[in-house]
Amino acid sequence: MKNMARLLLAALLLAVSPLIAQTPAQVPASAPAPTPAKTWFVRLIPPRPTFAQDMTPAEGALMDQHFSYWKDQNTKGVCLFGGPVFDPKGAFGILVLRAATLEEAHAIASADPSVKAGLNRIEVAEMRLALVPRKP
Repeated sequence: MKNMARLLLAALLLAVSPLIAQTPAQVPASAPAPTPAKTWFVRLIPPRPTFAQDMTPAEGALMDQHFSYWKDQNTKGVCLFGGPVFDPKGAFGILVLRAATLEEAHAIASADPSVKAGLNRIEVAEMRLALVPRKP
């Protein structure tokens, strides 16, 4: 029984020793680490201050597509949260999303159907998320 245990140990050491003896040059290169995602603040700027009160049916249809797009981004974990801000000077939208770069964040926000159609404009800035939204 002891001989069997010694034989198994010797076989294990023979199998593992080439792995232990590898130098860093022999270890296969792994893929580069992904760039960590940053947090981005997106301000969605409507075409006029009264937009929330007087949008046309066509504009309303685009805003439905806008909502569906961001709901999907939220489901994917890209958009952390967002919604309209009812400022007395004129409503606007805010979104907070995760992306590796400003260019990526801008591309995600620019893919919003209401932005692609030229209805809304966007401003994108890096944001350091200090307090995470909690469920009410």
